Amino acid sequence: MAKGVNKAILLGHVGKDPEIRSTAGGTIVASFSFATSDRQKDSQGNWTDKTEWHNLVAFNRTAEIVREFVKKGTPLFVIGKIQTRSWDDKASGQKKYRTEILVNELSLLGGRGDSGASSSGGGYSRGNAHGYSQARPSTNDDDYADQGITDDDIPF
Repeated sequence: MAKGVNKAILLGHVGKDPEIRSTAGGTIVASFSFATSDRQKDSQGNWTDKTEWHNLVAFNRTAEIVREFVKKGTPLFVIGKIQTRSWDDKASGQKKYRTEILVNELSLLGGRGDSGASSSGGGYSRGNAHGYSQARPSTNDDDYADQGITDDDIPF
């Protein structure tokens, strides 16, 4: 059987300030909400914006960059992979699911005043001029806090 492809490419804005934590093994993890928008015409011919919310997770050096430079409203270009994890809720005993984008590459967009990134470089790099790449560590610590998102959280 052929190898599958699991790649997410997103351009949007951070919805809430990232949550930063460390696993028991010392891995730094950044979790944050991310909004992408699409403009469509409705049945009356009026343009409407539709916002889609994503849960993003970054590890190690990328999580450190998120901690230092990313806040609510920061524009980002992200390449990652989609992962759905499940767990049993301790209170109710129900199986819970969460779909996330595991960040492999992250580019900070905007100037120094927007996100702390250099306006000439557009991001942090290791091996390319546009962003920072990372490999996901192997970890069994998958407890990320759920993030309740509403349209009032849209930063733009």
